[in-house]
Amino acid sequence: MSAPALLRIASRESRLAMVQSEWTAAQLKLLYPLAIIEIIGMTTRGDQILDQPLAQIGGKGLFIKELEVALEEGRADLAVHSMKDVPMTLPDGFSAIIVGLREDVQDAFVSNRFGSIDELPQGATVGTSSLRRESQLRHRRPDLKIEPLRGNVNTRLAKLDAGQYDAIILAAAGLKRLGFHDRIRSQLDRRDFLPAIAQGALGIEFRTDRADVAAWLAPFARADTTAIVSAERSLGRALTASCDVPLGGHATIAGGVLQLEGFVAMPDGSRMIRDTVSGPVADAERLGTDLAARLVAAGADGILASLSRHA
Repeated sequence: MSAPALLRIASRESRLAMVQSEWTAAQLKLLYPLAIIEIIGMTTRGDQILDQPLAQIGGKGLFIKELEVALEEGRADLAVHSMKDVPMTLPDGFSAIIVGLREDVQDAFVSNRFGSIDELPQGATVGTSSLRRESQLRHRRPDLKIEPLRGNVNTRLAKLDAGQYDAIILAAAGLKRLGFHDRIRSQLDRRDFLPAIAQGALGIEFRTDRADVAAWLAPFARADTTAIVSAERSLGRALTASCDVPLGGHATIAGGVLQLEGFVAMPDGSRMIRDTVSGPVADAERLGTDLAARLVAAGADGILASLSRHA
């Protein structure tokens, strides 16, 4: 198939999203130097509605719907996403590939006064709008006051600097991609704080019927990162994950073996179920469903049912 003459990338207009799209455009330009690469910035509903928890206004899909409409209408050829923001099941007619090395998967502790979770005084205010982070924080430090925190990375940092919070929790990947390494006071230990499913991974979405786009993107797929993300997203799908469910998952590969760890918890951290499975990399998706079954057998179904009743 001939090289593309023009590739149009749909992107959220947040600085982090644009940085990720610019990186993607640069990689495409290296492989297709004669192609014109355009980035089309868009504001999504998830970016517009900042005064309500994400779980109450439609979940992760609000960050990508407008981009998918642009693909559907032929105004863009591909869309770049942080995979942690992508619903566990793509809509019919859309596909995605996982690209690049995964960035740091851990959550970062950001504060102007304290160096770590353990240094926070009793009753300190911590900002996050992630139920996953909230449940683990409450499990680890039930004395803390957890307050909602929405907006892009710069907005969240500005709210911290304005004194609205004693600390905030952000993805280390986003801070590092934006050059805010120095704002990270410490990173949350994965023994206590599992990251979001697919945190730190980038994906490129396109229309399934665009065989030309699929062929152009094929050289950018990373088998190892794809296996890791596939295992984690399989876990999420099996547990019907959404922003309403505090759950996390983290997969690693060593010596041809994929290890997947995951948890499900009550939002208040009062109950948490966590387990690990491992097996061949080729069985990544099955390992995700296996871990989900183990969590359910240990009582996660009761947590999920309770959350469903209160939704």
